[in-house]
Amino acid sequence: MKENSGKIDVLTFGCRLNTYESEVMRAHAKDAGVEGAVIINTCAVTAEAERQARQAIRRAKKNNPSAKIIVTGCAVQVNPDAFKSMPEVDQIIGNDVKLKREAWSAGAEKIQLNDIMSVRETASHLIEGMDGHARAFLQVQNGCDHRCTFCIIPYGRGNSRSVPVADIVAQVHKLVENGYNEIVFTGVDVTSYGPDLDTDLRLGAMIKTVMRDVPDLKRLRLSSLDPVEMDDDLWDLIAHEPRLMPHLHMSLQAGDDMVLKRMKRRHLRADAIHMCERARSLRPDIVFGADIIAGFPTETDSMFQNTYDLVEDCNLTFLHIFPYSARNGTPAAKMPQVEMAVRKERAARLRELGAQQLQKFLAREVGQVRNLVIENDRTGRSEHFAQVVLDRDYKVGSLLRAKITGIMQDKLTGIGSAA
Repeated sequence: MKENSGKIDVLTFGCRLNTYESEVMRAHAKDAGVEGAVIINTCAVTAEAERQARQAIRRAKKNNPSAKIIVTGCAVQVNPDAFKSMPEVDQIIGNDVKLKREAWSAGAEKIQLNDIMSVRETASHLIEGMDGHARAFLQVQNGCDHRCTFCIIPYGRGNSRSVPVADIVAQVHKLVENGYNEIVFTGVDVTSYGPDLDTDLRLGAMIKTVMRDVPDLKRLRLSSLDPVEMDDDLWDLIAHEPRLMPHLHMSLQAGDDMVLKRMKRRHLRADAIHMCERARSLRPDIVFGADIIAGFPTETDSMFQNTYDLVEDCNLTFLHIFPYSARNGTPAAKMPQVEMAVRKERAARLRELGAQQLQKFLAREVGQVRNLVIENDRTGRSEHFAQVVLDRDYKVGSLLRAKITGIMQDKLTGIGSAA
């Protein structure tokens, strides 16, 4: 996506964490007096993501030959040589360095890369808001200590490290003061929050602290969670904290135990089912999303069927489906590969099932009254993450009660009233 602010263009690829970090970089570049620049924040989750980043660099230079092209992000960190060799690139900034103010000063080196695995702290920074976003994303954790066999991201992000709770509270205060009614806590492995800090706080206790210290925060949403790393305080929040949105996204990846073991995931099929059942017992209206990889190496038809069936067994609503993409340097790339045509066919079947699951959820919503945060003039996002097209324009970022009146393709329709 493209985000513009004055004379600094930021092109952001990939996850919500990148979206947050783009705002940090935009603020640092502006404070440093950077002008006439295009900052490209890359993603490395697939080889295709890297290709898209290089394509965007060439396009940015072609469209604005005088612009200074600054490239950063995960793809730069894991494969710097691919970007150093590009004549369009004026400056390369590593994934940790990019969040430091000094990286954006006039005298900064052309290539700023460090050993990401040596990084032990998160950079301290406050942002005023999210350009072009009605909801604010906030980094509470970065990096990952686990080594899933398909994933290159730890080599782009480093080991797990948590943002101190005092910094999180200060940032939430700032965002709420600036009018944000919903904040999304994000990270690479959010449920690993806490052990690296000199406290006993884990994710649930950290969230309870934020909720206590920022009573004006209206809505908090969590990004991807691991099914087996839900702590007791987090379960308590699901049961008793209405400001925590009833929508959880699982880092699922597969629904077959052998595939999960070969992926080196921490959970098994039964763990995902248990998580959904326990959450629904505490909050019956809760909905789930999940990331799923189709066609992982060695995946047979029966293994795929287990994943397919898990979507219904867990009654998942929002699916992010990816055909497996081999990444050089990962163990899975050396495993026996599933034919690309089979990967794509399995991904298509999962997407079709996901569309059916979404329609079932939307049908249940018709006639309900939901609270929305307005994302653009006429569209809001419900507590359960459904998009609702409204009867007229409303103020972006505001909260609104709406009666759900119908379905429009993959969205709901509604009539608003004062929240």
